[in-house]
Amino acid sequence: MQTKKNADVLKENIELKEKHILDVGSGEGHLSRMIAKQGAHVIGIECSPRQMKKALSYDCVRDEKFIDAVGQDLPFEDATMDVVVFFNSLHHIPIDEQFNALKEAVRVLRPGGFVYVSEPVAEGPHFELLKPIDDETYVRAKAYEALKRYEELGLKWVKEETYNHPVRRQSFEELRDKLTGPNPERDVIFEEQDAELRAAFAHYGVQKEDGCTYFDQPTRMNLLQKV
Repeated sequence: MQTKKNADVLKENIELKEKHILDVGSGEGHLSRMIAKQGAHVIGIECSPRQMKKALSYDCVRDEKFIDAVGQDLPFEDATMDVVVFFNSLHHIPIDEQFNALKEAVRVLRPGGFVYVSEPVAEGPHFELLKPIDDETYVRAKAYEALKRYEELGLKWVKEETYNHPVRRQSFEELRDKLTGPNPERDVIFEEQDAELRAAFAHYGVQKEDGCTYFDQPTRMNLLQKV
């Protein structure tokens, strides 16, 4: 499996410059800002107050903006976007709303626009590290099932690619911050399993010369186009 960064795969498959792009589940806004740096007009939607606060704490790199909303009820007019991105976010939408979120994405897309979905596969060192915190095997599988109903949505299947994305963490504390940001209830898990999780961090990770620890994460990218 080829090793690639998620951002590079996105840039390889989508023309970003001057496109109107919706980032569903934008978190701290890192992907939105990266896309904006490529010359796109980006709107990130996020429903976690803690994540939204972090996103708004950074300086704008262009004209990106962040809105409190959810993927299954997008506050936008029909046919106003060129690309809708679900980056590690489709499986976080409630299972019974995942198909509706994709339907909403198609609604706001212009004809010929793209739905770009990047989802971590439920395997590999990074998945095993996080499994005791939140085993997402089932929700990730259901998200893929919803995506495979693409013909019902009026979408054309363009491309699927699976690759290894190396997740980089500066420390165990950074890992904890990243995982509890969107899910504060995980704080209790980290407190109760601190020793076990630290041991898993050392076991599954590979520390490199830059001082950071890396975890392989198989990732699947799907690109679909509105007919």
